Amino acid sequence: MIPTILFIVLFIVIISIRQINQYEKGIKFTFGRFTDVMEPGWRLVLPIIQSSQKIDIRIKAVDVPDQNAITRDNVSVKVNAVIYYKVSDAAKAIIEVEDFRHAISQYAQTTMRNIVGEVTLDELLSSRDKIAERIREIVDKETDAWGLKVQNVELKDVSLPPDMERTIGKQAEAEREKRAVIINSEGELAASQNIAKAAEMLSQAPGALHLRTLQSINDISSDQSNTIVYMIPVEALRALEGIAKKQ
Repeated sequence: MIPTILFIVLFIVIISIRQINQYEKGIKFTFGRFTDVMEPGWRLVLPIIQSSQKIDIRIKAVDVPDQNAITRDNVSVKVNAVIYYKVSDAAKAIIEVEDFRHAISQYAQTTMRNIVGEVTLDELLSSRDKIAERIREIVDKETDAWGLKVQNVELKDVSLPPDMERTIGKQAEAEREKRAVIINSEGELAASQNIAKAAEMLSQAPGALHLRTLQSINDISSDQSNTIVYMIPVEALRALEGIAKKQ
């Protein structure tokens, strides 16, 4: 009789063992009521009168699919994102919401559409990090009652209508051309200033211009493929003609 009882007790103990992994927590119910949060390790859950459910507490990534939205300046866009969150309170995640994975995805979609509608297209394109942080704060505050903690939100893609993409492309090209003109004009200004300074220095040093001319001729003559054409001022030729006539 005793061996039979021991066998039954041992059998009940064996089938009552539940293993909770390091990255999990367990929720125990007794007669249908929440009674305990089970930490990692081997835990006993008595059959019939008790039940349990495991919750993965690692950080999870949820893709928020493309959402059609209209910015504050009435531009239609498609935006998608990814949300990183984890379960911070296993009991709330099971008791307070039926399916927390689906719930956080749906709430993030609604929040993203609302936030995009509050900003202009320029703000959406230039301030993604700030907008993503606003979405994170709102979703994190709402899902705190569900036992969830939103770690980060990242906006992945912002798709524009084709005509808007062409307009932005033309604006970017015009900006590049404008910048090129400014750079060229600044270069020409600097070159003219350098030439003016050089001319002033040469004018103040007697014979400097002649020496510079001779140096240039010497540099050119080192290459036999070049032909040197020495230009004589017209005034000098006229002066020589006048001397010849007097003689």
